[in-house]
Amino acid sequence: MGNSLGKLFTIASFGESHGRCVGVVIDGCPAGLALTEADIQREVDKRRPAGAGATKRAEEDKVEILSGVFNTHTTGAPITLLIWNKDIDSSEYERIRFLPRPGHADYTAFMKYGGFNDFRGGGMFSGRITATFVMAGAVAKKLLRVIGVEILAHTVEIGGIEAQPREVDEIKQNVDRNPLKCADPDAAVEMAQAIEKARKAGNSLGGIVEGLALNMPVGLGEPVFDTLEGDLAKALFAIPAVKGVEFGSGFSAAQKRGSENNDPFTIKSGKIVTATNNAGGILGGISNGMPIVVRVTIKPTPSIARKQKTVNLKTMEIEDLTVKGRHDTCIVPRAVPVVEAMMAVTLGDFALRAGLIPRVLR
Repeated sequence: MGNSLGKLFTIASFGESHGRCVGVVIDGCPAGLALTEADIQREVDKRRPAGAGATKRAEEDKVEILSGVFNTHTTGAPITLLIWNKDIDSSEYERIRFLPRPGHADYTAFMKYGGFNDFRGGGMFSGRITATFVMAGAVAKKLLRVIGVEILAHTVEIGGIEAQPREVDEIKQNVDRNPLKCADPDAAVEMAQAIEKARKAGNSLGGIVEGLALNMPVGLGEPVFDTLEGDLAKALFAIPAVKGVEFGSGFSAAQKRGSENNDPFTIKSGKIVTATNNAGGILGGISNGMPIVVRVTIKPTPSIARKQKTVNLKTMEIEDLTVKGRHDTCIVPRAVPVVEAMMAVTLGDFALRAGLIPRVLR
């Protein structure tokens, strides 16, 4: 089974989209970390649907801490975090139970688990499970603050509309000023219009989220197989709808010469840095102290109102399928806090493995 992630800071996700709850168990978090439900709730609230084309499913998403925290501090025991599912309507999924939705995991899950999988809302393959990632990420973010590491993400593209590059301070100021979590206000307006147009046409849009890790120490990563970008990519690919991950100059490096793509070393304030950051903060699978820059491609929401072809798994006949129910026209903005969370979980694990964070915080 593959429902856990990490070596020292480990998370195990549980629950399904239309089951009783979704939750996560975190093991390996040091004792003494100040932590409350409010700390986690702030992060979970960033994932709530908002803006054009958002799902009408209105979950409260109230976080409960079941174990691992006493007197507002972690105890060193496993931390169990839970959110109850309350706004559930499975009628549409009952109707299309044997009609796998194109672009979804309905078919592969049915085949892998012999039809015993929870098909309602996509079960554990639903974006609903990312609420558990965000809860774990909230803890990891607090842990990373012990060594000064800061994580943030923002929308840089939706439906082919690209945001103009912004400095870190501008990203911090602007990302929460619009529901698309885009640091470019003008692009955000265009993106919202494109989402609404797609919604009216019964279609959907994808896009790109950029994640940043600031104030990174040098030396995180365990080559040759547990490379930093390798484990970050694994965590990010666990997010439903992610179809691509690139670091630094990414795929554009294929079009450059070495003289263009190399990052010259220099000294700034007595510290070795690079003049550019085409490597995205990672060399040889190890953090080099520069900001980690990763871009994550989110595919268009597969559940669309347009008629599509599928195969009836019972009759083995081709049928037309029109997906109804409550779905986001574009899930990119809701993926922003999830990207932050998975980056934090991975970096927190590597920081513990490097011995940068003690097992008891005082």
